[in-house]
Amino acid sequence: MKTKTTYICGECGYASPKWLGKCPSCGTWNTMEETVVTEEKKGSAVRAVSAAASGAARAPKRISDVKPGFETRYETGLKELDRVLGGGIVRGSLILVGGDPGIGKSTLLLQICQNIGKDKKILYVSGEESEGQIKLRAERLGVTAQGLYLMSETDAETIIDCINELKPDIVIIDSIQTINRADISSAPGSVPQVREATNAFMRTAKSTGTAMFIVGHVTKEGAIAGPRVLEHIVDCVLYFEGDRQLTFRILRAVKNRFGSTNEIGVFEMLDTGLREVENPSMMLLEGRNTDISGSAIVCAMEGSRGVMAEVQSLVTPTGFGNPRRMAHGIDLYRLLLLIAVLEKRAKMNLSNSDVYLNVAGGLKIDETAADLGICAAIAASQADVPLPPDMVFIGEVGLGGELRGVAQLEKRLNEAAKLGFKSAIVPKRSLKGVRTPDGFAAYGIRTVSEMINMLRRK
Repeated sequence: MKTKTTYICGECGYASPKWLGKCPSCGTWNTMEETVVTEEKKGSAVRAVSAAASGAARAPKRISDVKPGFETRYETGLKELDRVLGGGIVRGSLILVGGDPGIGKSTLLLQICQNIGKDKKILYVSGEESEGQIKLRAERLGVTAQGLYLMSETDAETIIDCINELKPDIVIIDSIQTINRADISSAPGSVPQVREATNAFMRTAKSTGTAMFIVGHVTKEGAIAGPRVLEHIVDCVLYFEGDRQLTFRILRAVKNRFGSTNEIGVFEMLDTGLREVENPSMMLLEGRNTDISGSAIVCAMEGSRGVMAEVQSLVTPTGFGNPRRMAHGIDLYRLLLLIAVLEKRAKMNLSNSDVYLNVAGGLKIDETAADLGICAAIAASQADVPLPPDMVFIGEVGLGGELRGVAQLEKRLNEAAKLGFKSAIVPKRSLKGVRTPDGFAAYGIRTVSEMINMLRRK
């Protein structure tokens, strides 16, 4: 064997013999990391010849001749997690769970062991804690399942040998950044180690039918540490979001080969572990003050579920040369776009005012159907007039100030009516064929200026 130094991109895994400021493959800057790679002699390469190269590859089949596989799922006992996964854990799948330190990743995975471990074998492998530490945490969470096996190990080959011997139904690896392979000379957590260890676990999961959870650390930007190819290898990528200072956590799927990526699961962190929140809208609106200006209620669709959220805006005279714009829970560039629309189309003067926007409860809204609520909150804050407390705002705002249609309007209105709201301002074109709940008024408008004039008359 001989060793050589190479530089590998931390985002895409591109390798270069010399250091580069910008990766030629993915275009990111300052991601090339120095890595020592061990190369085998040419004679030993014969052992690594693939089945395809040796002529042992199977012939391709027509799709009509292929029998569909049977999708076996294990229910976790947590309905919110099952919803995000698409109905449960699929046998033989590889699931990556990412999130900030202390957000509750290990707690969530240990809790599902209590229900599944009653009639299934689970192997919990930790590279960060000893078996005794895991046992203490399990006792605090009330996890006593007899089918749960604990192991403290960081060598990938040893873990795979244990999986082949024990033959568990589910394996949990906590975390992938602590696992190393002896045939790779780089340090644990480096790009080659993370990539090759994940590849080895993927092959094991597919060959044995064992479902695997892999816990991944995140960078300061919020992305899972390691090469981007890591997310392409696995079948499902889950992100655990939330502010550690708050008790609520949101589980979101950003990739799922066996279900939708639009569903979210909501949990509350307690002393005894994570508790499911079956009605997120009630939780997000809890403690709402209806007497202040700048507060508007929107309804965002998260998969098949409508989630009511409070959008708060604060418009104050600026003390700087350039007014500040800050957003939490909403894309900042979307906020800047809507401010420009309000200034141009609704004739609002915001050039001398700071604009701050926040979504209460730590929820992140990516849907453009919240545009109308954001505009209403900004307009109400500037006028210092509270909005009607029983009104919901639903609609996408275009650059011309027009309101564009939104999907699943009837579901949104039913969710609002269920929580006691009495009216909603929506795009007029979306009301065609929509049945509003009894006692609920839906006002259809065409432009954002029409909404502002309507609120001034109320």
